[in-house]
Order: sequence, then C-alpha cells, then structure tokens
Amino acid sequence: MIRLEEVTKRYYSLVAVDHVSFTIPRGEVVGILGPNGAGKTTLLKLIAGFLNPDEGTIRPQGGAWPAIGYKPERLLFPNQLRVRAYLQMVARLSDLPAAQIDDAVAHSLAQVKLTAAAAKRIGNCSKGMRQRLSLAQSLLGRPPLVLLDEPSNGLDPEGQADICRLIEQLRAAGQTVLMSSHQLPEVTRVCTHLIILNQGRIHFRSSMEQALALRPYVTIHSDRDLSPLTTVLGALHPQVEVDGNAVTLVDDAIGMRRHVLSVLVGTGYDVVRVEQKRATLEEIYAEAVQWHEES
Repeated sequence: MIRLEEVTKRYYSLVAVDHVSFTIPRGEVVGILGPNGAGKTTLLKLIAGFLNPDEGTIRPQGGAWPAIGYKPERLLFPNQLRVRAYLQMVARLSDLPAAQIDDAVAHSLAQVKLTAAAAKRIGNCSKGMRQRLSLAQSLLGRPPLVLLDEPSNGLDPEGQADICRLIEQLRAAGQTVLMSSHQLPEVTRVCTHLIILNQGRIHFRSSMEQALALRPYVTIHSDRDLSPLTTVLGALHPQVEVDGNAVTLVDDAIGMRRHVLSVLVGTGYDVVRVEQKRATLEEIYAEAVQWHEES
C-alpha cells in the first residue's frame, strides 16, 4: 500500500527516524514496537503527512494516496463540545458528503462502543472514553489506512480487549492498520507484521508468523548446578548454553539433545524436566533492544 525508502527525520541535532525503509502491505496489521524515544510517533506522523522527511521518500504503491485515519497518542479535544457534535464537525472537515455524516458518525460510535455517550460533553468524559473518541474520529468514513498511536493507552483490560477485537474487524473488512504499542500481548494477538524500532532505526522486521517461529529452543532442567559441565556441554555445539541448573539448546543445537541428556545422566545428574518452546515476542523485543544497546 505504502512504501518508505530511507526515510530520515531530524529535530535539530536529534535524529528521530534514521534511514527507515519498509512497506505497509494492503489489508494487514503492522505493529511497531520500541522503547520511549524510539521514533514511533514521529514515524506515524510522517506517514500521516503531518511531517515531511528530511531525507528519503514515502509513496503509495500502485495508485493515488489512500484516505488515512489517524489516532494520536496525545488526546486534545474541545471539552465544551458533546461527543456526537464533535465527530460531526470532524466529518465535515474531512469532506465527507453531508448526506453520509450522520450514518458515518453513528457507525464509528458503535465501533468503539460510545453510542450511549454520544450526548455527553467531552470535558466530562473519562480518559478511557476520550481514548475511544479518538479512535472513533480516526475511523470516520472507513479510511483504507488507519494509523493508531498507542490505541489501548488508558483503557482497562476489558477496553484493551475491545480494541483488539476492533482491529481484527478492521482487517476483516479489508482496511490496513499501522499501530504503535507497548502492549506486547496486544501486538501478538492482532498484528500480522512486526517492526521493532530503537533510536530511530529498525532492528527487527518480520511477519508475525515468521517472528514467532524463530529460534526454537529446548531447555533441560537438572537437579543441581550444571556449571562444572559448562566446558563439556559447550564443546558439543556453540548454541548450547548453561545457566544454573538448566542447559538450553537453540536452533541447530536442538539436534544435540540426546547427546546432552547422555552427558547429564552419565555424569550423575538427574533430569527434572525437558521443555521445548519457541521464542516469545517478549524475548524477540528484548533481544532487539539489547542488540542496539550493546552495539
């Protein structure tokens, strides 16, 4: 849908986005993870057109620019207006045909479960309701591309689950979503593609399916400390790692599982349990961020 090529954005001496390149595929949900200051919000603003890149290009693929819905992280509203009246005003500013405004507003309110609060003054709305209102605003007119900056920030667990269901519904309806989030379970559930950003640079990029299939590993737990066997076990394969009472076999080293078990049993250790897992999103994220800090 949209392609970014070597996009860079500076604020004086600070490089907020540093030569970033990726494609937003049509009909998918792309999650952007990263610590505070990683450049996530700046990146969304660049794609939305609120900022211009200092270097690089942002272009639609195969046609004109799509209509874009944008939900910012920081929520600023005219508190004296009522919820429905505010959305009607935004719809008019968005050039929606007058005959479609009432239906568009009603639809977006229903999507975010704010219908019952339509007559409420924004100034009297809770933080969670204001978050939903910002989402409703971004969905007016059913834009093909929706940019969501921390969509579940300020919501309780039920509200966070509602947002996940909403994003799944948007994708099912053919809309494309690019979202930043600190909620790893949320990203794991709804995103089809993953980008990990740190210090303005991409440190990991993959489909979610491929990301969660990466780095299978087996952990063998023994009855006592395995430090005396560190050299012996490490000699079997470079990806055999000893940590306390456990030895972990990563990727190709998994094929050495029987050899490791033989060494443990042959030297008098009891095997308590064997776990076979794949890397979690938390582990992928921590590794990407740690890689930057050590590089």
